[in-house]
Amino acid sequence: MPESPLPETAAQERSPAAARLVLASASPRRLDLLRQIGIEPAAVAPADIDETPEKDEPPTVYARRLALAKAEAVAGRFAGDFILAADTVVVRGRRILPKAEDVEQARQCLALLSGARHHVLGGVAVIAPDGRRLVRVADTVVSFKRLEPMEVDRYLADGEWHGKAGGYAIQGHAAVFVKRINGSYSNVVGLPLYETAAMLRGLGFR
Repeated sequence: MPESPLPETAAQERSPAAARLVLASASPRRLDLLRQIGIEPAAVAPADIDETPEKDEPPTVYARRLALAKAEAVAGRFAGDFILAADTVVVRGRRILPKAEDVEQARQCLALLSGARHHVLGGVAVIAPDGRRLVRVADTVVSFKRLEPMEVDRYLADGEWHGKAGGYAIQGHAAVFVKRINGSYSNVVGLPLYETAAMLRGLGFR
């Protein structure tokens, strides 16, 4: 969906109840999840920010910081609108796993997740038209079975892992790796829907 800011005069005239929602994300999964609960963003405007963790930054702080930074990076272009941004962080112990960009990086992520529990932190930020901000982090615990080399090779061959935090997509073929999940499933896909809907309602989005 192309970026579609309204003229400034129109933004100034809109009441809070009529304000639009802008999704500050390039993720098609987040857009699909919003549509699942009946929310259709009026515009999609991906935020281009540096996602490098700061030295010794705790994973929860990192997830909050990135979500808010994405929302703030977009907010200036959409005066009078609600801005929603999110970031998904996969954590093993205190180690933040990357969004896998090549096969070896994805293989390393899966090796760390094999036969173990990990946390998926979903940072969500909403900026209201009046400037109020809410930021939350959802925490889902995911347990993987012990992965056999052959099934890892098979998974890596189809390319589903590319660009995914922790090198996997739970809504795809990697679902067979998951023994159990404690917390929000939609959070692992890319957006914790319960928390997101509650935040939007709390700031007056209708």
